[in-house]
Amino acid sequence: MLGGKREGSGRKKGVPNKLNADIKEMIVGALSDVGGRDYLAKRAIDTPAAFLTLVGKVLPMQISGEGGGPVTINVITGVPDIDDEPDETCLHDR
Repeated sequence: MLGGKREGSGRKKGVPNKLNADIKEMIVGALSDVGGRDYLAKRAIDTPAAFLTLVGKVLPMQISGEGGGPVTINVITGVPDIDDEPDETCLHDR
């Protein structure tokens, strides 16, 4: 037995540490006690930097588009496409 650890000992992969699970449960309970969503909404207004730090901790580190593909971003500017030809009658009215 090299390294001092028996094969198969310890927690299974993906099983949370009991202490971490207990702390998360306490945090969620405390949040519920002070108003939950309403409390967080107030903190977003009065301490936005702290709130956004929290948001950054709970968002996924990577995002992907539909079906796991690349993210598609559509920008709507209100400016017509170059391919849109002006109506011929409008040119004569000017």
